[in-house]
Amino acid sequence: MRPQSNPSTRVPRRRSARRAIASSIAAALAVSAMGVTAPLAANAADLPAPTAHYDMSHSGSTLLDVSGNGRNAALTGLTDASFAEAGDDDILRFQADGYAALPQGLITGADNSFTVEYTVSTQTSANHFGWVIGDGVGPWNTTTLGNHIFLSPRSSQSGYTNQVLAAIRVKSSTDNGESRMPAGGGLNPGFTTLTMVGSGSTLTLYRDGVQISTLTHTRALSSIIPTGSVLGYLGRSLYQGDPLLRADVADVKFWDVSLTAAEVSASMPTAEAKSAATQALLRGDILGTMLGANPSLDAVSSNLTLPATVNGVALTWATSDAAVVSTTGVVSRSITANTPVTLTATTASLGTFTFDVTVLAPSVSSDLDAITLAARTTENLPLATTGAVNGAAITWTSSDPALVTETDQAYTAPAVGSADPFQGGGLVDRPAYGEGDREVTLTAHATLNGVTEERTFEVAVAEKGRWAPDAGYAAAYFKSDGDEKIYQAATSGNDFFTFSPVNGGNAVITSTADTKGLRDPYILRSKDGDKYYMVATDLCISCGTGWGPAQSAGSLKIEVWESTDLVEWTRTNGENTGITINQPEAGMTWAPEAYWDDDLQSYVVFFASRLYSDATHTNSDKLYARMFAVLTRDFQTFTYPPASWQDTGYARIDSTVTKIGDYYYRFTKNEESGAAGTLEAGKDIFMERSKVLTAPTTQSSWTADPESTWQLTDTRMTSLETGQSGEGPEIIKLNEGDPNNNAAGDGYVFLVDNYSAGGYRAFVTSGEAIASSQQSNRLSQRPDWNVRPVGGLPASPRHGAFVSVTQSVLDAMHGWTDVEAVASTTTLTADGRTATAEVVAADEGDVVGTVTFSGGDWSETVDLEDASASVDVPAGIASVTAHYDGYVDALVSPSASEAVSFGLELTATATTRCVAGKVVEVVTVTNGDDVAATVTIAGAYGSKTVSIAAGKSASASFTTRAVTIAADAVSITGQSADGRSHSSTVTVTATICP
Repeated sequence: MRPQSNPSTRVPRRRSARRAIASSIAAALAVSAMGVTAPLAANAADLPAPTAHYDMSHSGSTLLDVSGNGRNAALTGLTDASFAEAGDDDILRFQADGYAALPQGLITGADNSFTVEYTVSTQTSANHFGWVIGDGVGPWNTTTLGNHIFLSPRSSQSGYTNQVLAAIRVKSSTDNGESRMPAGGGLNPGFTTLTMVGSGSTLTLYRDGVQISTLTHTRALSSIIPTGSVLGYLGRSLYQGDPLLRADVADVKFWDVSLTAAEVSASMPTAEAKSAATQALLRGDILGTMLGANPSLDAVSSNLTLPATVNGVALTWATSDAAVVSTTGVVSRSITANTPVTLTATTASLGTFTFDVTVLAPSVSSDLDAITLAARTTENLPLATTGAVNGAAITWTSSDPALVTETDQAYTAPAVGSADPFQGGGLVDRPAYGEGDREVTLTAHATLNGVTEERTFEVAVAEKGRWAPDAGYAAAYFKSDGDEKIYQAATSGNDFFTFSPVNGGNAVITSTADTKGLRDPYILRSKDGDKYYMVATDLCISCGTGWGPAQSAGSLKIEVWESTDLVEWTRTNGENTGITINQPEAGMTWAPEAYWDDDLQSYVVFFASRLYSDATHTNSDKLYARMFAVLTRDFQTFTYPPASWQDTGYARIDSTVTKIGDYYYRFTKNEESGAAGTLEAGKDIFMERSKVLTAPTTQSSWTADPESTWQLTDTRMTSLETGQSGEGPEIIKLNEGDPNNNAAGDGYVFLVDNYSAGGYRAFVTSGEAIASSQQSNRLSQRPDWNVRPVGGLPASPRHGAFVSVTQSVLDAMHGWTDVEAVASTTTLTADGRTATAEVVAADEGDVVGTVTFSGGDWSETVDLEDASASVDVPAGIASVTAHYDGYVDALVSPSASEAVSFGLELTATATTRCVAGKVVEVVTVTNGDDVAATVTIAGAYGSKTVSIAAGKSASASFTTRAVTIAADAVSITGQSADGRSHSSTVTVTATICP
């Protein structure tokens, strides 16, 4: 802005050339219009020089004092992105994300004389300070709270709602010592200059040069000026728990003297300057809102958002071509050439704003260009059937439909619940663990306005991960409104109530992006069990965000990570930022969770949100929290807009889901302060069931049909037991072998966050008990529904998640290291010359890979099948060992067997013949080994010893002197020079000589 101030006190500002020119032109116009001798209400040259002047020029983390006095202010939490250009001016946009610390020297306290001029615009009513003189943050009526003078540009305090609140506070022995100036109204439209003048025992407040309030007091400024290096703040309250400022600030000046009423008017920015800045900022904000997903107004291909109000200013829209862009922002996708359109926004007092738009003719190739598929997938693929840019119709074919399915041309949406956005396509049948990845070629066929194009995508379908039995549990949580980071804990073994912190008790993830706060983490195991996903709320109350703005202007993002070991977490989108899944009309995106939908073969992500009538968030009706849902297959791309999932007209948040048998069971918090229809108590948990996960809920009913909606099966589940309000419900099935499980292996732990009393408390129940709950026999009213004593859970766990883990993951979490390979044992047995190796992992999980058999200079490698491998050992190999070689994923350690010795390889056959009417037995022994053998052949009719060379045969004949003989066994024993032996028998068949 161009305030009327003493030019000699100015220092060069950023973009000083442009501003100097603008200043010169403004000065020239003023002289031309008024005449060089025209009298002024107060000549700028006669104004006292300010002790500091902040026109929102900045350099890095410094707010520059342009008065020439060098009293720069230090910025905290505010960056280059916090500043916006509005015509020739910089605007500091406080978004409850930072403040400026003012240095000493601006006001000395030598007397009670001072002036603060503050030019601001805000639509946010809150307990926030625009500026404060004083230091020391603390609670009301304490000495920790420093003495101060403050101004709140738009208050939410009783008696000052949406009005300016200003006060002086010096603590007395009996009370807080605050004296407030009488309410004098709110801000004018656009930027308003609020000037406070202190003179003796009087405070006077001006709005755009007009006095609106005065206060006579007995406080001394000397009791307020701090002794440290900080005089006060811009954008920060001293009252503990108050939010940081949400406002646009254009100009701030300080004097250590009392300005007169004429000087107040002369000093402040002109109405024209403020109007110009308001218009420039408004134009930028309109543009930022209206673009939607479009990169610029020169390249519009999707619907625009034409807001009804921005910054509290009502807008009426007109269009030069409603067939191309309607007054509601709908953009035609049927044009055949790029088409210009002019949109006009009309205001009541700030004129009109025109925006020249070029709507691009739709191109089918743009929809194909927008498709991104992972090069390697462990999940079903999001094969879109509608183009993301222009809405082309897309169908998919597959080079291997058994590996990845094609679009089902006959797909029809279900009567209840969400439709499959992929219409049967993209379902992946992963190869078994150990079979390796398989390649597939997918072809997208896109048609738009009669034009069809194709695009192929090569994808590797990952083999399934290694299975191992669950052997413990992990938890993720945040700690408090003052500690909004993600922490984790793990059990000491397979007992749910043995949690302890991991990572040395330090936070696992600390946000440096978006709101810089992380709350309500939820961990979901992937459908195949070899990956974990974590989603969290993007909200930072400790950063100064009040609970009101947190619900009206909260984040539209969720924070998403994935991990295989719960130690190393990576963003699914590959960027240090969350993923926007909510709509501009939404007030917040709270407590996201996810669950696998068997029918849709996708994950359903659900969350709580307010829903405003439009993106300006100006209506005040129907602002109860409700639940919404989106679908995803990869936690990177999500369906849009969110579908209404639970809207009963009452506030509900924090849903969690489990499936037992054919039904999904949902636990949700009644966010109302009291009963909500059939829900008996506010701030407590209720339970519902349905066969369709995405079925909508429009009422809480005991008799609802679970085939088509959600049926209420319990309510007021926890507060009668805990004596506390509850939220953040969680439900987890107990592992086999957990001592807390029941004999049927049907045990569950239900948890509720007693957010005002230390965090989670637990109930142990069963799947049968959950499934049998109904109005006449409610789970929570049964005698065995009892809260467990405190203990065994992480310390002070706030809204979080609990999940089962394998021994490998459990060990990695406790050591806070990479997953280490599981030990294995290889056992070798022999059956004749066949050697068989059996490999067992220490955690009793899957074992794949190869076994190498070796003996002497021979070896052979064989694939494991069902953890077993066999091989025929060649002749001449006396001793064999088996070595498990591991697998490419290195999840199971190699191991070797004990050696197994193999004897001489001798084979024998027996025949008979008749000689002179008598039976003669003939036994032939073949030496298949590589050494000579001495062989003894012994039977009922004698014994003979022969020497048989390697690879040779020898026969021995035995005369029986009998016409008839019965079958008999002949023993074969052998010995070689290297110490190996052989023992076997051969049977001579019964024979009768004629």
